[in-house]
Amino acid sequence: MTFDNNNKPTGIKRVYLASVNSTKAFKWLLANESAFKQEMLILIVLTPLTFWLEVSRLEQLALVLSILFIIFAEVVNTAIEAIVDRIGLEFNPLSGLAKDLGSAAVLISLLIALLTWLVILWP
Repeated sequence: MTFDNNNKPTGIKRVYLASVNSTKAFKWLLANESAFKQEMLILIVLTPLTFWLEVSRLEQLALVLSILFIIFAEVVNTAIEAIVDRIGLEFNPLSGLAKDLGSAAVLISLLIALLTWLVILWP
């Protein structure tokens, strides 16, 4: 199968196909990535908790978005790892660097979430 750049779907069909592909990606992540499962658990547990906290709606949004940002970083990191592994499984310093940079992005997102929760919830 080859990609035809001149014959791409448009409109609602494009949105539908994109959502199908995204759903496949989420299913794959849940089945294969333990870090993603852990981060989804954090989202599932902490998001409802924000409704019981005495915070403004804007603060509640910041708390939830900080967790979603972790998930975003994990998805990007997993995509980087998949691309690197697709190119080749042999050791290459640049491949290792790409994976390390993706991991650093996840770490930064975790720090952002932690700081967000601390700043909002610290008495």
